[in-house]
Amino acid sequence: MTPRRILLLSLAAPALARAQDSSTAITTAAARFRVANWATGLQNPWGGAFLPDGRLLVTERPGRLRLITPDGAVSAPLAGVPPVEAQGQGGLLDVVLAPDFAVSRLIWLSSATAIPGGVVTRLWRAELTPGGLAGLTGVLDATPAQARGRFHYGGRIAFSPDGQHIFLTTGERNEVRERAQSLGDLAGKVLRLTARGEVPRDNPFAGQAGARPEIWSLGHRNPQGIAFNPATGTLFSAEFGPLGGDELNIIRPGLNYGWPIITHGRNYSGSIITDRTSAPGFEDPARVWVPAISPSGLTFGSGAAFPGWRNSALLGCLNPTGLLRLPMAGDTPGREERMLEGKARIRHILFDAAGLAYLLVDDRGGGILRLEPA
Repeated sequence: MTPRRILLLSLAAPALARAQDSSTAITTAAARFRVANWATGLQNPWGGAFLPDGRLLVTERPGRLRLITPDGAVSAPLAGVPPVEAQGQGGLLDVVLAPDFAVSRLIWLSSATAIPGGVVTRLWRAELTPGGLAGLTGVLDATPAQARGRFHYGGRIAFSPDGQHIFLTTGERNEVRERAQSLGDLAGKVLRLTARGEVPRDNPFAGQAGARPEIWSLGHRNPQGIAFNPATGTLFSAEFGPLGGDELNIIRPGLNYGWPIITHGRNYSGSIITDRTSAPGFEDPARVWVPAISPSGLTFGSGAAFPGWRNSALLGCLNPTGLLRLPMAGDTPGREERMLEGKARIRHILFDAAGLAYLLVDDRGGGILRLEPA
């Protein structure tokens, strides 16, 4: 073992130490696995994407991008990463590969970024080179900028199964909840662009006076999970409510998901936001949680390593901590299963080409856990 690897292992966070026990098998309803510390010494890892060569590209919210080898060795920070507003919930957020990455070497990033007038969620595109990022380009800002508050950026990215469109979630930034309902505002939305970063002509509000054409759906509070169900091709998002009222939503073009007009949650003080949990003209969630689970990161089970997780949605939970599995009958969620409760704040879940599961642990001294079939 190299001195660098020894140093990285010595930096393991208490949360990782609590979760790791590779000698003990954990038996759940649909899988039996061991938990291992795969990579350590990271600070608030937020998003990740596996490269074709098996390395993992991972973001750290303070503003770093790193590569991790298949044996868990963490690189030095890559050069060329964009400047970010790393305050509150902001910073460097998600990263995904372009569908043609093997040829183009393009990646897409999201961040909290300062511009004149305040801070926005920004979508970036860049080329991944051996020396770091090149050709960094800001593609879209979720304007207008907001001067106050550093919360609710959303920031999760997904490509459509055919690779033709890219989706970005944005939060309503917390200070002015009604931004989520305004069609002239990109906060509190799911946005859709072409794979080239252009506005598609068939977006639901394209050409409508006073409406931003990038909008795909509206009425969201702080969606930090987005993924397509591979069994049906349906787009899902996972969204933080306030005190309770976290949601799993089926995302359809042009629909309004209600925040803050309808919600199952309350203010953190316990006071009522609204007495309506459903109303005509607003979409009800596919699943709602009261009390909250703080869902960050959404993916669907795939691969041979965990066959019992196929056709299941998996959610990372920050509070209470753990991993949540929802078996799906088509697009209908079934009875949930909670795993690794109290073990680690899970920001996101990723699967490698072999189907092994990787959990990004959101702590200052966090890292990545790997679930290995037992």
